[in-house]
Amino acid sequence: MTALSTTIGPAAASAPPPTPPAAPAVLDRCRALVRPALDEAVGRLHPWVGEMAAYSFGWCEVGGAPVVASGGKGVRQALAVLGAEATGAPARAGVAAAVSVELVHAFSLLHDDIMDGDPTRRSRPTVWKAYGTGPAVLAGDALFALAVETLAAAPGGADGVRLLSRALAELVHGQADDLLFTARPWSGHGRVRPEAYRAMAEGKTGALLGCAAALGAVLGGAPEATVTALDRAGRHLGIAFQVVDDLLGVWGDPAVTGKPVHGDLREGKKTFPVLAALESPAPAARRLARLLESHGDPAEAAVLAEEAGGRAAALAEARRQVSAVEAALTGVPLRTRAAGDLRSLLDFLVRRDL
Repeated sequence: MTALSTTIGPAAASAPPPTPPAAPAVLDRCRALVRPALDEAVGRLHPWVGEMAAYSFGWCEVGGAPVVASGGKGVRQALAVLGAEATGAPARAGVAAAVSVELVHAFSLLHDDIMDGDPTRRSRPTVWKAYGTGPAVLAGDALFALAVETLAAAPGGADGVRLLSRALAELVHGQADDLLFTARPWSGHGRVRPEAYRAMAEGKTGALLGCAAALGAVLGGAPEATVTALDRAGRHLGIAFQVVDDLLGVWGDPAVTGKPVHGDLREGKKTFPVLAALESPAPAARRLARLLESHGDPAEAAVLAEEAGGRAAALAEARRQVSAVEAALTGVPLRTRAAGDLRSLLDFLVRRDL
């Protein structure tokens, strides 16, 4: 994956922009800014529910004993902060948006793990495994309600709630498609096509990423055109992010990804590299379809998917979506420093260990 090279916005046209900090530094800065507000929000929950929420963020063990952990990268909260900064507002203007999208993301992961039956996340038991399915559903519901409450209380929050509600509806739509895809055949008229996958990924992943950046801009007082451009960029980023996630699920190192090797293939999930491979006229594609339909060896399926061009097609798709991100932001008047931070973050998200 090549690094992003297109300058975001016209602000840098008169002089070379300063070298942006590395993405981990951007994420660290945004997490440090948002964490106190996120702590305060979670602290308003029922103590037991709050413990489950803290566990889901990686802040504590079962029972509440604190642990030292980052609690994930914090991509969505960073996008919200940068969305505010990029439009000229101070970083703190995006904090309520950052807290809200982080809570929604945590809510979606709690429910996603239950629906997929995933026993681990970030190399430890998922919330439903640690506390039980019913309590995990309750914790997810509480995080969702807290997200809406947090955003509604912020200045300009009414417009933000409308944006968040739309993203949540699309997230549910995408998640429903993802679940239904599993039952569809690998070949024939009813198979899942790559274009259906793109629509699913935009809803399941892209809608919230776009919403995160757009919410920061809304709370920062940005004009509608800028909000729309950031939302559209995040949606394309979400598709790229999901495609890369699929690549790592098939060919990534479990020690790095924290996921079991070939887990998606074993579960029969319709991922982009496999769907793209099945579109190929190569003989390996036909062998792959037969193998998948007979629930054959996932390791052999990974080999056939690569032989049929699935890996190359997925990398090309991720690059196309990154180009669409750049196109969405071209001409948008974004502040130079924040644009550089966004550039570093976007590149980081689609390069993950490939």
